[in-house]
This record gives sequence, C-alpha cells and structure tokens, in this order.
Amino acid sequence: MFADLKIDEIAPNPDQPRKFFDEEKHKELKGSIEENGLLQPVVVRPVEGAETPYMLIAGERRWRACKAAGLTVIPANILKDTDDEKAYVLGIAENVGREDMTIMEEACAYADLKTAGWESKKIAKQFGKTETHIKWRLGLLTLRKEVSEMVDKGQIKPNLAWHIAQLNPGNQMVAAMRYVRGDFDSEAEAQHFANGLKMTEQQTSLTNEQAPDAEEQEKRKAQKVKAKDGLGKAEEVLLPLLEELAEKKPEDLAVILGDDLTRHVKVIGKLFSQVQLVRNLLSKAQGVQRAMEAEFNRKALEVQKEAEEAKTKAVEKAKPEEKSACSEKKASAKPAAKKATPGAASKPAAKTRTATRTTAARKAPAQKTAEAKPVTKKAEAAPAK
Repeated sequence: MFADLKIDEIAPNPDQPRKFFDEEKHKELKGSIEENGLLQPVVVRPVEGAETPYMLIAGERRWRACKAAGLTVIPANILKDTDDEKAYVLGIAENVGREDMTIMEEACAYADLKTAGWESKKIAKQFGKTETHIKWRLGLLTLRKEVSEMVDKGQIKPNLAWHIAQLNPGNQMVAAMRYVRGDFDSEAEAQHFANGLKMTEQQTSLTNEQAPDAEEQEKRKAQKVKAKDGLGKAEEVLLPLLEELAEKKPEDLAVILGDDLTRHVKVIGKLFSQVQLVRNLLSKAQGVQRAMEAEFNRKALEVQKEAEEAKTKAVEKAKPEEKSACSEKKASAKPAAKKATPGAASKPAAKTRTATRTTAARKAPAQKTAEAKPVTKKAEAAPAK
C-alpha cells in the first residue's frame, strides 16, 4: 500500500545493515530532492504500540535527505505483516547491490542472517550471489578493526582482504601496512606474502627445518648454480630473440619462418604457458621469502627486547646493594657526628683559654719593650766611659 506519511511518523531501523552514510552523497541527494522532490518512495512497516507508528525497511538515506531538505510529508510503500527478520532481509536486499554499501557492512549483514539460522546457500540464493561469495564475505569478519577500516575505505580489495583475514591479528597489520605503503608491485604479490606468513604461523617445514647436512648443502648449491645459469641464458639469449621477433611485422615473419611457422607458434605457446606458471611460482616463492624475513625480524626484535629486559632486571637487582652500601657509609658517619657534639660544650672554656693566651701575648711585648729600654741606655753610655 502506498501513502503519503508525515516524516515524523517514521523511525529509522536500529538494525539497519548500513552503518555508514557518505556526507557528500547525502548533500547531493538533498539538493536533488529540493529541486525534484522524492522520486522513489521509502519502504516502511507499521509497528504496533510504538511511539512512532512506522519503521523504515529501506530508504533511510532518502528519509535523512528529505528531513534535511525540510520536507514534512514523504511518499512511502507500507508493507504489512512483515516481521523483524523479513524486514531485515528486505533491508539487505535493498542495499546489498548498491555501490555505497561497504564490504564490511555486507559481511556483517550476512553474519546476522547466519546467526538467525540461515545457511550460506540460502543467503546466496536470496540475494543472487554465489555461495563462495557469501563465504568469502563472512571470512572477512576475522579482520581486526584497523584492517577492516582499510577495506571499507577501498585501500585493500576484498580478495586480498580475505587472505589477510586468515592471519593472526599481528600478522594482519604487517601484511596490510606493507601493502598500503606500496611494498608490493601487485595485489598477487601481497597475497603470496600473506600466504607465506600463514605458513610460518602453521610452523611448516619452512620455519622448523633443521640445518642441512653437508650432502644436502652441496645438493642445494648445485641446484642454485643450475637455476642461475639457466635463467641467465634465458636472459642473454631468449629475451633478445623475443624482443627482436616482436619488432617485426606479421607478413615478414610469415616469409622468414616459412613452413616452420606452425611449429614455432606451438613452441611459443608452450613457452608462454610455462613462463606464466614459473612466474606465478616465483612470485609465491618471493612471498614466502619475504614472510620468512618478516618472521626473522620479529624474532630478532623479541630477542633484543628480552636482552633489554634482562639488563633492566639486572640493574634493578643491583640497586638495593648500592643502597645498603650508601646506608653503611651514612651509618659510619653518624658516630663521628655524635662525638663532636660533647666537644661543643667545652667550646666556651677553649675560648677562655684562647682569650687568656691572647691577653698574655699582648702583655708580653709590652714587658719586653720596657725591659729593653734600660739596656739600650746602658749600651749608649758605655762608649762615653
């Protein structure tokens, strides 16, 4: 049933699958409604006994824009006999195909249906998706918050996000940050790196492998030399040849290769197939190597951290001994201070003795002067006799 409803008679659905509404697109829709009115009605259902008689099933973005544009009445499609689950499914159906519904919102919506008892196959059929699509979306729910935000912002694509979601939270941040900052030439390289991290988590032979014996070392050395020589020849011979052929015109090649052209086409086809296969393997190997380096660096940091903690504990353990030594020094200094205290009481006597000596010293020169004068006179009189 279609009817014009007062906008204040409609309440948004608290279980709305979409949680994010783009501000710029909201302004654009508001401007369009102000110019042309609401062209597509919102979908609501009656709610008995509620303060607001109708609840939105679909069209919350339109309802918000109408309120912002100052509309008091809007057209609505009223669906009766619709329970909470059916309303939620309709809300997902209305939003799941829209570009502005984020990947994580879509994943959370499917998860709610799984909680309600829906199988992945039923969800896929309901929304016209493949069962694999549903499972991959549900697989994103193990992403930590920071990485899921990168996915919603479009910094990480869904396919890569699924591979990252298989990792533990710490490695999720390692893979996500390295991809976002541009450490990889392609998304495939980032996937191989994530898979390599997963292998290290599972503690496969890559991380638990024991040191090879002398025979194994020689074998690996020979394999390395052979591979390097073969790839070196391909770079020196095959690559220039292909570059030279690529510069020629088809009619020239038809004449140059003649009757052998069909055979060469087959050879190049096989070569192309093998090159793609080897390139993919090398990319995976590169991902594993980078993951092993990251794991090694992480363990090196852990060892460094443990060493620093041990050093800190050793310093803290030595501190009490230093304090006791200081206490002993202070304790040995205290008796000396106590002995000096009684001496302070005898200071007045010392001052008295000092004063007496000073007075005597002052008197002594006077006496000597007085005694010296007669001698001087006698000495002067002697020549006169």
